[in-house]
Amino acid sequence: MYSNRGEARIHIQQRTASQQFLHTLRAQWMLYTMILPGVLYFIVFKYIPLLGSVIAFQDFQILNGILKSPWVGLKHFEFMFTYPDIVVVLKNTLLLGTYQLVFGFPAPILLAILINEVRLAFLKRTVQTFFYLPHFLSWVIVGGLIFELLSLGGFINTVRLWFGEEPVLYMQRESFFRLIVVLSSIWKEIGWGAIIYLAAITGINPSLYEAAKVDGANRLVQTIYITLPSLLPTIIILLLLKIGHFLELGFDHIYVLLTPSTIAVGDIIDTYVYRAGILEGQYSFTTAVGLFKSIVGFVLLYGCNYISKKTTQQGLF
Repeated sequence: MYSNRGEARIHIQQRTASQQFLHTLRAQWMLYTMILPGVLYFIVFKYIPLLGSVIAFQDFQILNGILKSPWVGLKHFEFMFTYPDIVVVLKNTLLLGTYQLVFGFPAPILLAILINEVRLAFLKRTVQTFFYLPHFLSWVIVGGLIFELLSLGGFINTVRLWFGEEPVLYMQRESFFRLIVVLSSIWKEIGWGAIIYLAAITGINPSLYEAAKVDGANRLVQTIYITLPSLLPTIIILLLLKIGHFLELGFDHIYVLLTPSTIAVGDIIDTYVYRAGILEGQYSFTTAVGLFKSIVGFVLLYGCNYISKKTTQQGLF
């Protein structure tokens, strides 16, 4: 009898919960309709393609498809770790990822703090717009601008000629490639990345700055002891997201800047997967490489989030 009462109680609770959900759905149907395109986007372009990861464990053949291609287990992963080119590709990816994390991540924070110090509203809006605009340019356009700027007849070599220096083929020099990649990434995305930090700065209680002024603190001291600590939660969240995409440097960014002379230092996982997978038809092998990159990103994200939760009590989950 008690069992029947318990089952009846659970049934009533489930029915109440479902009725509550339907009531909320009818009352806020417009909000659910607004998020529907975003949900469909992630289902169609993010979750359904995950099923294609099975190719990494097959000798995939286009004519046979996924269902009829022979299963080979971890063969392609074993080949990946013994393939000589993959060592160079991983090295290039890790180095460029590290450079962009070390030099590219702090840049928007610094820009947001500097823009916040501008007191003239017109000048502040002008500076913001100036730094935002490059974000809306495609990497094809940015790559063309960089090639033109650094060409033999470009602005940089023209200035060198004014001082009696010989022109340099910057885009064909391996020693300049990584520097160009990092600087171009900062130039293009620094303004867009600063938006979140500027929004976080506007949320800081003004009374903190007023109290600091009364105590004689200058703007630098206020920035160090008020602005940066207040930005710390935002910085940690964005840093974790950045680490999760540590190996994703952007195919279009690197591809438009690569030349035959710099491929030894610029060939990363994304460009290698395109060349070997799309151009050479090694679908299973390149899927294994891409899956390995995703697993590394997940491990880095989970590990860094765990450390962040233990040390700062801040994290993504």
